[in-house]
Parts: sequence; structure tokens; C-alpha cells
Amino acid sequence: MATAGISIPTELRKRILFTLGVLAIYRLGVHVPVPGVDATAMIAFFQSQTTGIFGLFNTFTGGALERFSVFALGIMPYISASIIFQLLQTAVPYLESLKKEGEPGRKKINQYTRYATLILAVVQGYAMSSFLLQAQGGTLIGVRSFGAFLSFRVMAVMTLTAGTCFVMWLGEQITERGIGNGSSLIIFAGIAAGMPSGAMRMWQMVQAGEMNGAIALGIIATMVGIIALIVFLEVGQRRIPIQYSQRAPTREGMSQAQSSHLPMKINFSNVIPPIFASSLLMFPATMSQFVQNPMLKTLADSLHPNHPLYNLVFVGLIVFFCFFYTEIVFNPTEVSDNLKKYGGFIPGIRAGKSTADYIKRVLDRLTVTGAIYLCSICIIPTLLIQQFKVPFYFGGTSLLILVGVALDTSQQIQSHLLTARYEGLMKGVKLKSRRVQY
Repeated sequence: MATAGISIPTELRKRILFTLGVLAIYRLGVHVPVPGVDATAMIAFFQSQTTGIFGLFNTFTGGALERFSVFALGIMPYISASIIFQLLQTAVPYLESLKKEGEPGRKKINQYTRYATLILAVVQGYAMSSFLLQAQGGTLIGVRSFGAFLSFRVMAVMTLTAGTCFVMWLGEQITERGIGNGSSLIIFAGIAAGMPSGAMRMWQMVQAGEMNGAIALGIIATMVGIIALIVFLEVGQRRIPIQYSQRAPTREGMSQAQSSHLPMKINFSNVIPPIFASSLLMFPATMSQFVQNPMLKTLADSLHPNHPLYNLVFVGLIVFFCFFYTEIVFNPTEVSDNLKKYGGFIPGIRAGKSTADYIKRVLDRLTVTGAIYLCSICIIPTLLIQQFKVPFYFGGTSLLILVGVALDTSQQIQSHLLTARYEGLMKGVKLKSRRVQY
């Protein structure tokens, strides 16, 4: 008996091919340098910056920063603007009212997010171009001006801003016509693109005797273990049992209660706290390019990833944003009211305020666990980089994004396959009418 092969639905195949095509366009743009920049000179300059702030940026952009390409800023300004407006929706009454309007309000918030992305891209583009002009005593090989009216800063800001807007548009196209979340997949593609070159550099160091083979195997084993831990905890849930009364009576005449559960993730805030904490820690370094202040310069140097103060502040910000974001997106009182409205209750807990307090207590414990988990994942790889002189940047934030995006995309693919399977089962089936025939 022949076994039927696995067939991919036509709609899903089109979405996957469209997503791969858009990601290929993004990867091609990574290799197009900003006018006035020598890509070879940029790569040589950034080789010494691979474990610092620029290493983190370069990882997220898939090598676009070290080439100073048109996509050097990547999708990060859009991500930062999205997080900012998501947090402001609970602090600004106008944005909160837009959120409650449904689809029209969501479109209006997305429009404001695009405007904020444009502003952030201009600021970051100017800071980055200023840094390049000030590097190495004010002259950097490969950077040239275009005259008095069109300086390198102006050209770089225009090009980088246009590149960020184009990448933002590509991400929206993937979300609408492809598979998965477009912005997340663009970051995923950038991080995954740097893994082969990083593995090659490590192999070359082992062959040259610059790194012990046992240390290299230990680093690889640590990365695999961290990925396994991320997968285990990202899919982990704390299920609170829920029962619903006032159901249809059974044959014995008794009312049967239907049982369910309220799923609560261990890491409720996902990867947002590390990303937002990294953005805030990069802010002093960005502002130091605009304001020549000794105190600001000292602060920027203290918040370098290799400085102990950076790790302490990073951990504090991650814990803060874990609780802050969870408090914003999950309201135990609202969940308790919805349960009471539909006749649901937690066994052994009174409905109303007692239920809200119980959910809040469980949520706080999960948030503490999630904060410890995020801090450990984000700090351990950084310590390994400093201790063993790893020749490439790999951080816990990068691993979180890789695993989280992969899990989310696979779930969407499975939902498409499941939908197509049900449609195939129902094809050609005639449903009989339940009306009484006379």
C-alpha cells in the first residue's frame, strides 16, 4: 500500500514563497552601501567593535551595519516606536480611546507609529554618521563628502531613513501577504545570516590555536542548552482550572458544569523587556554624538556592554519592564469580571475581588520567574563573550528572538495546514437539514 506524500496547500505555498522572496530582497539590500562609503573600509573598522554596542546592532541588522549599507538601521526604529506606543496606550487617554475603537483606531495608531519611526530613523542616522566622521581622530577611510550643500551627514541621514522606511514596508507586506510576523522575521533573517560566518571564524581560531577546541565545544553546548531552555520555558504555561455552571441538565436531571482552564505563560512579556532595555542603554551613546558633554561621555562609556555597570542596569531594566509590560497588557480584574459574566469560577475561590486577587498573585509569581529567566538568558552569553573572547556577538536577546519567531511561524504554518485539512475533509460533503420533514 503506497503512502501518500505530504502536500502543501496552494495558498500556504504562495505565502511561504512570497515571504522568502521578500527576505531575499532584504538580504540583497544589506550589501548596498550608503553613497560615499567604502564597504571594505567599514568592515575593517567594525572588526574591533564586534563585542560591543555595534556588535548588538550588527547582529540585529544581519551585517548591514558593518557595511554601513542602506539598511544599516534595520527594522529596530520601527520596533522601538511600536513598543513605545504600546506602552503609551495605557498612559495617554487619547491613545487608549483609539485602542477601544477597534480596527479604525488600530490603523490610526499604526500611522502614528510610522511617524515616530521616521523621527527615530533621522535621529539614529545622524548620530551614526556623526560617529563615523569623528572616529579615528576625525578622519575615517572610505567616507567622503559631497560638497558644501550636500555633506556626508545629510546624504547618510536621507539614505538610512529611506532604507528604514523600505524595510518597514517589507515587514508589513510579509505580515499581510506572507506567513508570520514581518518585523520579527526580518530580525530573524538578520540574526540567522550571521551564524555561518560566526561559526567559520570560530573554526579558524581553533585551527590557528587561538582558541582551545574544548572551549569551542563548550560554547556550542552552552548555546544548544540555552536554546533548549528557551523552547521549554516559552511553551510552558500555568493553567488555572476554570469551571462553568448553569449548563444543560443531563439525563439524571443534574446540571453538568463544564471545566476549562486559563493559560498563563511563564514569560508573559516575551522578548520586549530585553529589546526595550537595550534601546534605553544605547540612548546615552546616541546622545553623546550630539552633545559634547564630559559627564554624558563618561555615562556612555560606563554603559558599554563590557562594563560591569551595564550588566547591573540591564538586569534592573529587564525586571522593571517585565512587571510594567505585564501590568499593562493583562488586567486580572477584567479577567475576573469576564469569568463572572459568563458563569465561570475558579474552584475554591470566591467570584469577584477574591478571584482577581488570586490571578494577580499567580501572575506576580510567574513574572518573577520570567524575569529571572530573561536576565539569566541575556547575561550568561555576554559573560561568555568577555571570558572566552568569542570572535562574534551572540546574545541572549538574539537567541530569544530566534526561538520565539521560529515557534510563532511554525504555529502559523500548522494552523494553515489544519485549516486546509478541514476544508479537504468537508469538500463534497452535503449537510442534511435538521428541519422536520413532512
